[in-house]
Amino acid sequence: MNYAKIVGLFVGAFLLNMVAPQILEHLAHLPGAEAAIAQTLWCMGLFLMFGWACSKLAEGTVFPNFTLQLLVGIILHDALAPIAPQIMIPVVVCTALAAIILKGGGDEVERLDFVKIAYPLIMLAVIGYLITFFVMFPLMLLLGLDGKTAALLAAIIGSTDPAALIPTLKKVVFQDRYKRLAGMSIAESAVNDAVGAIFVGAVAVMILAGTSVDTTASLTSGLASAENMMNLGRQFLFGTVAGVIGWAGMYSYEKYKSTHHQNTGDAESAYDFGVVLAVPLVTFVLAQAIHGNGFLAAFIAGLLANYNHNNHAFQKTLHTMEIKIESISKPIIFMMVGPFVSLGDLADTAVMGFLISVLFMVVARPVAVMVSLLPTNFNMKEKLFLTVVRETGVIPVSLAVITVAQFPELTLLMPLTAWVVIWTLTILPAITPWWAKKLAIVEGQPA
Repeated sequence: MNYAKIVGLFVGAFLLNMVAPQILEHLAHLPGAEAAIAQTLWCMGLFLMFGWACSKLAEGTVFPNFTLQLLVGIILHDALAPIAPQIMIPVVVCTALAAIILKGGGDEVERLDFVKIAYPLIMLAVIGYLITFFVMFPLMLLLGLDGKTAALLAAIIGSTDPAALIPTLKKVVFQDRYKRLAGMSIAESAVNDAVGAIFVGAVAVMILAGTSVDTTASLTSGLASAENMMNLGRQFLFGTVAGVIGWAGMYSYEKYKSTHHQNTGDAESAYDFGVVLAVPLVTFVLAQAIHGNGFLAAFIAGLLANYNHNNHAFQKTLHTMEIKIESISKPIIFMMVGPFVSLGDLADTAVMGFLISVLFMVVARPVAVMVSLLPTNFNMKEKLFLTVVRETGVIPVSLAVITVAQFPELTLLMPLTAWVVIWTLTILPAITPWWAKKLAIVEGQPA
């Protein structure tokens, strides 16, 4: 029944999009600041209303709500038109929301479990990311993409997505010997999101500086240059420093609460929410100010604080925050593709998008997992499971929006990112529980 309702939702969005230009034209003629206010509230209303509808109708179907939100945003391309000219607004919004989500990804990983898997995690999240990048880049050149688009797209889609992974993995109850797979998957998604953000920035700087990226050799030469390596080192080092400072702030607040507010009331919980929400944003700004990576800083702050595991006083606040992220942050980021991609753009890139997605899932990911985890103690079943844990989503979309602001001439970048997100978010979460059972690594199956 929900499938028919989903079709109805798409039809409703299409019809609204048809009349939207007339509505927006009327709003544009309102006096003074009223026009800007009305257009902004119109777009915000569409994000919230259709984001909720997609989440509701996705229940009980094979489609994740993220996929529906992205598609509805594209259908509402004309209705969301006021956003496109104000490119810095979606850039700032996506950056802020992505930082909050990454901080939440750090909260989800138990700190001691993280330490136990630190070595294979770094191998998969960093070396695996680089392998994915250098596998996808030449493949996309062979498909006919220009060097700039191929390099930036390979960097953008290299990040996984904790937004999709966390609810998917909650459905899988691993056997004791395989329980580290859940932590590994979530931690990889958060760490290589930060790696991806740093790498996308490095590739963008190279292209803006006029460095040739038309071949794998020229791209590798540019990335391996002393200047670029220094830049990458600063991003990692100072991003980590900012994350530790962010954690210190949260730790101090935690101690303050335990000392002065033993009986936390609802009013104080509201204040807690403000503090917990502000931490990833302030940490991100601090990282930028000292030339570090803000996404890495937000994740490290969340990982070190580890409120989801160590502090019951924040459980209610974090639960509330998770609900708000699910109902507001994620729909806004996914639907933010809409102002930059029309249905025509999606149709024109359908074949290319499908081919890139298939190569990404069946070639790049398996190669990255098998090669990067060679020097670890992960067995074949664990490696095979990790080959299907490769959704893209919130962070790649955010990075694509930020990158399109710098390279508006690369018109294929956003629709191709959208296709990879659509295919990976639709296929991989759906088969992950089945694949885990097939490998006999879930509870109740013989090892």
